[in-house]
Amino acid sequence: MAATLAAAAPRRETPLSFAAPLGLFFVVFVVMPLLLLGFVSLHVDSSLQQMGIDQYIKFLSDGFNLSVLRDTLWLGLKVTLLSLLIGYPLAYLYVNAPRRWQGVLMLLILLPLLTSSVVRTFAWVVILGRQGIINNLLIDLGAIAAPLKLLYTPGAVTVALAQIELPLMVLPLITALLNVDGNLRQASLALGAGHWRTFFQVTVPLSVPGLLAGGLLVFASSVSAFVTQTLVGGGQQMFMPFYMYQQAIQANDYPFAAAIAVVLLVAVLLIVSVVNTLGRRSKGFVHA
Repeated sequence: MAATLAAAAPRRETPLSFAAPLGLFFVVFVVMPLLLLGFVSLHVDSSLQQMGIDQYIKFLSDGFNLSVLRDTLWLGLKVTLLSLLIGYPLAYLYVNAPRRWQGVLMLLILLPLLTSSVVRTFAWVVILGRQGIINNLLIDLGAIAAPLKLLYTPGAVTVALAQIELPLMVLPLITALLNVDGNLRQASLALGAGHWRTFFQVTVPLSVPGLLAGGLLVFASSVSAFVTQTLVGGGQQMFMPFYMYQQAIQANDYPFAAAIAVVLLVAVLLIVSVVNTLGRRSKGFVHA
């Protein structure tokens, strides 16, 4: 009887007018700027008088430009892997911690998001500088005689970005791990599998959706992190955001800068699409 009444009850559909403000915001602040960016990139000269694909030919035919794109994508991959190595144990610790400690851990995880990325980047400049905390500590301990060059190196950029983007990795992993049925782990242990085997063959595969979501968020954010790449890298490593800034502000070549932005956007979207597709196939959502 209850099922009959539920079936007979009219369905309440959400009016499309409720989504209109969000749709308008998306069109004005996302779609239109992207279309304008693509329009500017299809001009030959800075005065925007002649149209053509010369800017893309210029970018793709120059080995230096391709090396900058490669280094930028490689940086995103390194930051993603480091964030995963740090973030997965942290997410696993949160899920298995007593409830009274989960609030403290969540505060520590979210705390970086409450601070500007500029402030966190300058903190890394202070930590890694020649007169920074690490060098002073090593000198006081007698481990080194002269300050090490820690700042303005690829490793410094990777570590700083991994710390800044870490919450984007941890939060999706926490959600995925919380959705893992605890009975599956107990069944694995009862059938004779050890804790490590249960972790790698049960917990990790079931948390792949969170891993993919966090990895894609960190990758997409780190390759476009202009402030951290510039301040911690000191402009000594060329990445796509800083290269774009040089062409637009210093060289006043807005069409080429727009083409650089479009190339980076397309490259990131392609990588995200491929990884997402492979992830869905691995979980059986897509049949070959």
